[in-house]
Amino acid sequence: MSNLLIQLLLIGLAAGVAGGMFGIGGGAIMVPAMVLLMGLDQKFATGTSIAAQILPIGLLGAAVYYRSGNINFKYAVIIAVGLLVGNLFGAMFANQPFISSETMKKLYGVFLLAIGFRYLLVR
Repeated sequence: MSNLLIQLLLIGLAAGVAGGMFGIGGGAIMVPAMVLLMGLDQKFATGTSIAAQILPIGLLGAAVYYRSGNINFKYAVIIAVGLLVGNLFGAMFANQPFISSETMKKLYGVFLLAIGFRYLLVR
């Protein structure tokens, strides 16, 4: 398997795991809003965020990028395979009986801090 294919699959897998665990995409806005402002359970908010994003969100944005010539469909399909598998694994992990909503909140906070520090400290 080529390095590029492996890298693309790992990108998709990592994004899928994060998506399955935290509802990433709208997760940075929708999940905290549902938990902190609406008082919903962390897992319920994550599941709702994922369900809201399943199909309609990416279509219009992808159309704009396509018209501008900024899409590599081959790469997108390979990453999508990783997203499918990773999202399944992330969701399965997050919904284990030994993973509480409190643990999910803490994992999500650590994830956001790590991303924030990466943006702030690395060029």
